[in-house]
Amino acid sequence: MSAIRASVTAAALATLVAAGVSNPAVAGANPEWGINGTFATSSNGVWAKVNDRYQEQPSTRGTWNISTVCTTPVDCAGTVHSDAGWSAPIYTKSGVWYLKRAVPEWRWCADGAPIEGLQTILIYPVGADGRVDAKSDEYTGEDVTTGPSGSCGRNQWPHIRMPFYMKKI
Repeated sequence: MSAIRASVTAAALATLVAAGVSNPAVAGANPEWGINGTFATSSNGVWAKVNDRYQEQPSTRGTWNISTVCTTPVDCAGTVHSDAGWSAPIYTKSGVWYLKRAVPEWRWCADGAPIEGLQTILIYPVGADGRVDAKSDEYTGEDVTTGPSGSCGRNQWPHIRMPFYMKKI
């Protein structure tokens, strides 16, 4: 009976260690995994696509303060604070960072009615050679904003996609 109890105790202890309960450092955050700091950002409207058709849009530039916490290299979440006055959550999924936020009065219909857009920014770290580099402080990706289908009397989602770039400053 004591051999079974010892085996159960050993299994429970192994489970606790694997879960990081007995050693908080294992379960703690690693600052190298996240994106933290102040970044210059740019969405390039010269190469914008409106509903998959190239059509120049206004470019945007900004400064973001990003703070994230990671429990593993692929499980991170945090907040972005923009100098434009908005804040939004940021998180990772499959090595790509996602920022999603509502954009009130994103576009205006011909009758003057405003429509709200959902902005999704997808970014990943990139090195000087243009390849993914997890240790880089430069990021590239896409800035995609989509409005609701049926807005402005059209049975189509208004959809704007443009290249995005971000560098730590």
